[in-house]
Amino acid sequence: MPTFDYDLFVIGGGSGGVRAGRVAASLGKRVAIAEEYRFGGTCVIRGCVPKKLFVYASQYHEHFEDAAGYGWTVGESQFDWKALVAAKDREITRLEGLYRRGLENAGAEIIESRAELAGPNSVRIVKTGQIVTAERIVIAVGGGPNPHASLPGYELCISSNEAFHLESLPRSILIAGGGYIAVEFANIFHGLGVDTTLIYRGKEILSRFDHDMRQGLHEAMEAKGIRIICQDVITKVEKMAAGGLHAETKNSGTLAVDTVMLALGRDPHTVGLGLETAGVKLNERGAIIVDEYSRTNVPNIFALGDVTDRVQLTPVAIHEAMCFIETEYKNNPTSPDHDLIATAVFSQPEIGTVGLSEEEAAKRYPEIEVYRAQFRPMKATLSGRAEKMIMKLVVNSADRKVLGAHVLGHDAGEMAQLLGITLKAGCTKDDFDRTMAVHPTAAEELVTMYNPSYRIRNGERV
Repeated sequence: MPTFDYDLFVIGGGSGGVRAGRVAASLGKRVAIAEEYRFGGTCVIRGCVPKKLFVYASQYHEHFEDAAGYGWTVGESQFDWKALVAAKDREITRLEGLYRRGLENAGAEIIESRAELAGPNSVRIVKTGQIVTAERIVIAVGGGPNPHASLPGYELCISSNEAFHLESLPRSILIAGGGYIAVEFANIFHGLGVDTTLIYRGKEILSRFDHDMRQGLHEAMEAKGIRIICQDVITKVEKMAAGGLHAETKNSGTLAVDTVMLALGRDPHTVGLGLETAGVKLNERGAIIVDEYSRTNVPNIFALGDVTDRVQLTPVAIHEAMCFIETEYKNNPTSPDHDLIATAVFSQPEIGTVGLSEEEAAKRYPEIEVYRAQFRPMKATLSGRAEKMIMKLVVNSADRKVLGAHVLGHDAGEMAQLLGITLKAGCTKDDFDRTMAVHPTAAEELVTMYNPSYRIRNGERV
């Protein structure tokens, strides 16, 4: 039998890679994990975690305003960008330390270097030039912002990566994109006092979401003062002699701003990884092609998370890692379950969603029932805030199974997690109706919508 330096070599120290390496090491496997930047990956270092911290920071100006309606007198407030960034950095450093200690305590060897494939069973450590061998290799290098290099002046723009480390808060920003990242950062910067414009080529932001969620958020953002330009794109960015940037657009003229942020999708980190040397196949987007067990076309090489371009969410990468462990080290073949994944957009207000949108369900099923409630949450009654919540259930008329659940409003992400369990269990609308409401809460609307708002039969509303 061939002898390898390691039982498992993991390339990439993000959520998926760390989970695979740590658990394999805890099972007694000889594991090495290489990371060229920082352990924790996109989510911990420059993604979900720091973003949510910035979301919290950006909400306080509304909290201060709302307090007056509840009898509180709040004095003059000031915001310190540098203090927020420093506090965020301390928390990220703490979390990175937890990731590293988890690996060390499990017995995994940490290699602080870029690693590239040198063959089907071999890896080159770039920092030292050393080539090591492994029985199995997991690639979990994630992805990064598409720089949109075809845009003249793209090098003058920032991505979400740089947004976490700006030296100072801009007075104005233009954000290109209409997905999660663009929408969330538009709300963050606006909440921190930045004059914010969002530009998107599509007809509506968050194009893959239920139309009530999209439209409701669009209206709420504009009501706050965020300018949203749809069906338009930036064609050129130039630096002005007096400072700031000029962004030329296709339909809206030239926009003068301090900062332009590009949030135009993400690309898998596969360039220069040595995949061609090992014979690993990629798809047309440069993502690694895998089977239902996360295997590449090279039997002993696996890929997890965003580098596979399946579902770009941190919990999905962790789930795929655990399925890899079950399949390869516990003799329990387990394929990742990518069906009915609950998700949230930490916009302001939030969106929480799981399952099919109304539009998707109407295409798949002969007849659906739509239960929809729009209301002013109790908290807004004394604060005077006009923001509305929207809750929506999409139900198959034939068997009453709930196909989709969608929430727009405060704590929608928290609700989506629990709704995810409900839909995963296959609950019907009758199960919702039998469930006692928790009063007074916003979420009680989910179990008190007894009559459908409308039906859609063969694609037509009736």
